[in-house]
Amino acid sequence: MSTPDAPGAPDTPAPLTVLVTGATGFVGGRLARSLDDRGVRVRAMTRHPDSYDGPGEAVHGDVFDPSTLGAALEGCDVAVYLVHSLDDDDFERKDAEAGTAFGKAAAAAGCRQIVYLGGLGDDAQELSAHLRSRREVEHRLTDGGVPVTVLRAAIVVGAGGISWEITRQLVKNLPAMVVPKWAATATQPIAIDDVVRYLDGVTDNPEAFGKVYEVGAEQLNYLEMMQQAAQVMLGRKVPIVPVPLLTPGLSSRWISLVTDVDVTTAKNLIDSMATEVLVRDESIKELLPGEPVPYQEAVRRALRESGEKVKG
Repeated sequence: MSTPDAPGAPDTPAPLTVLVTGATGFVGGRLARSLDDRGVRVRAMTRHPDSYDGPGEAVHGDVFDPSTLGAALEGCDVAVYLVHSLDDDDFERKDAEAGTAFGKAAAAAGCRQIVYLGGLGDDAQELSAHLRSRREVEHRLTDGGVPVTVLRAAIVVGAGGISWEITRQLVKNLPAMVVPKWAATATQPIAIDDVVRYLDGVTDNPEAFGKVYEVGAEQLNYLEMMQQAAQVMLGRKVPIVPVPLLTPGLSSRWISLVTDVDVTTAKNLIDSMATEVLVRDESIKELLPGEPVPYQEAVRRALRESGEKVKG
């Protein structure tokens, strides 16, 4: 028989409740597991809750249908926004409208923080449509007045990530490659393990409320990334020849032929690859100490998770 609390005993604080959008996705599924492992009450938002088999409580919600958001967000302290529509030609408009609706719904539900995974890129640059959209969503999420914490990342390396899958499948399927001039563009890839560590670390962290953090590992260009991936996957480099005339449109069609990534998504990603995206502010390491894993180690982890051999 349970014993009632003694008079004057302090109430047990309710556990932190976090809504994870995109809970069945590449980042969301891993974050839901990480939060759940440390005792957070996870509400996993998905359009198909009946088929959800991950950690936490599955709730129905669709960021592109604002009428579903109130019930999904009810009782949540923090909302993590991990949704985009790169496979749609009209993604800029759709994602902007979804960001506004979600920000307002989070405010109406009484959330104290929104966490968003955006894209690296200097505001002084001419950003691609993809990166411009990520930046616009950052602003739209603040429309309801809830403090937004933003992590800006470039390529996230991990099993199932679209950008990593493009690299992996190109290296695996082609004995040699002709690549466009954007292959020399500098970027800073980051392992999915580090992205999840940072997302988890800023969640309900008052020091992070209203802040923007840039995350990445070592600086590489896309040519170096493919060669390092080949070294790990094949135990050797592959012949790669840059050419000046391979346009984003042609590149996306070429990628869709060699990989299982659709043309629209490939084009929207490739448009961004001509833009240098580098970490200019490393304040995330002050908030959450620890060096991110190097690119080659991120590649090894991605391969092992997929059950593939590591040769280098």
